[in-house]
Amino acid sequence: MAKLVQAVFVRDPDRHATVLLLPGEEPEPRLAALVTNPEAWEGGKLPTATESADTTSSDDGDGNGDEKPAAKRAAKRPARGRSAADEGSSGD
Repeated sequence: MAKLVQAVFVRDPDRHATVLLLPGEEPEPRLAALVTNPEAWEGGKLPTATESADTTSSDDGDGNGDEKPAAKRAAKRPARGRSAADEGSSGD
């Protein structure tokens, strides 16, 4: 696995939080893929696809993956204000 030689901030897409990756760290493959500056990596080269491939993915290949609980709740509720739009009235 490739090591970082510079501190890098990346945005974790799963947790929606900024993560600080420090020099000397070997970041998780999903985070390593987000560091695209070659100067941040040891030897000045980006990790290869095999080094940064995530082999611990929970997606079983059916395209569903892990759905977030908030997304499930949002899918069950109708959007706000839709009844007025469907009726054609402005609500006055």
